[in-house]
Amino acid sequence: MQQATSPTLYIRLRKRVSVRPGQSVHLGQIAQLLVDAEYEPALRQLWVHKPEAHEGNIILIDMLMIVKKIKEMYPFLQIEHFGDPHCLIEVVEERKPPNLLVIGVVWLLLFTGSGLAIMNFHADVSMAEVHQRIYQLLTGHRVEHPLLLQIPYSLGIGLGMMVFFNHLFKKKFNEEPSPLEVEMFMYQENVNYYVIMEEYGKMHEKENKHD
Repeated sequence: MQQATSPTLYIRLRKRVSVRPGQSVHLGQIAQLLVDAEYEPALRQLWVHKPEAHEGNIILIDMLMIVKKIKEMYPFLQIEHFGDPHCLIEVVEERKPPNLLVIGVVWLLLFTGSGLAIMNFHADVSMAEVHQRIYQLLTGHRVEHPLLLQIPYSLGIGLGMMVFFNHLFKKKFNEEPSPLEVEMFMYQENVNYYVIMEEYGKMHEKENKHD
């Protein structure tokens, strides 16, 4: 029998959660909960889904699925939902130690490629002639290698890149995200949106087949 004043569960789903293969997913893993203390432990341990091999490595958990399971446990609970109505479950294998050889090869390729890109840019805009001309205007003498300008300019490129990307190895200069972090965030958001749309499409196909 429903209580006169039903308790309310406030729930916010996380966007993306990682689990190991075969690991069961519980509500407390994928959502933030705010509810009376007497219901919270059981709700946090509420079984939601167990990824199967045929489902792939990304699984969509929909809010309607969660509401159904909550109502089976506590049919009198009022549910207030905030945020996105879905959560992505990513099934990841246990991480292996990084291969130093692969890291070294990738670093060498990136270092060489970025260096060639900078040199080709300077060749295209005739930066050497620009430095020679500036040096001549400042000193009245023309030299082939105006190191007084070229050395600070080269150091300035490195310092400028560190300031631009807001990073020195793992240390950040301030709390602002770097352009690379913003681009990675936008890329991840687009990937999540695409996967969600694909998963919803598959769910609708299954429903139509059952109908």
